[in-house]
Amino acid sequence: MMLLVGAMAAVLVTMILGLVRAVRGPTVFDRILAVNAFGTATVIFICLHGFVNERPDFLDLALVYALMNFIGTLAVLKYLHAPNLGALATDEEVDS
Repeated sequence: MMLLVGAMAAVLVTMILGLVRAVRGPTVFDRILAVNAFGTATVIFICLHGFVNERPDFLDLALVYALMNFIGTLAVLKYLHAPNLGALATDEEVDS
């Protein structure tokens, strides 16, 4: 049991370091990677918390959070690749 609590503390330290990297970042992609790593550490923390408290339904929550983290990362990267993807075309753009 103490080993699991120590693992939870280590994951919390990892999450704090990920937040520091997300804020300091030098580039946007470093920040995206840090936020994605923070989300992964959060999933691990939720799983450990559910195991320590004998709540297996937390695994379902962790899976949902992992999917949201993945889809959110893809959405941000798609926006950075094509920021005007949903914009309406002007008349000049249609004619060319």
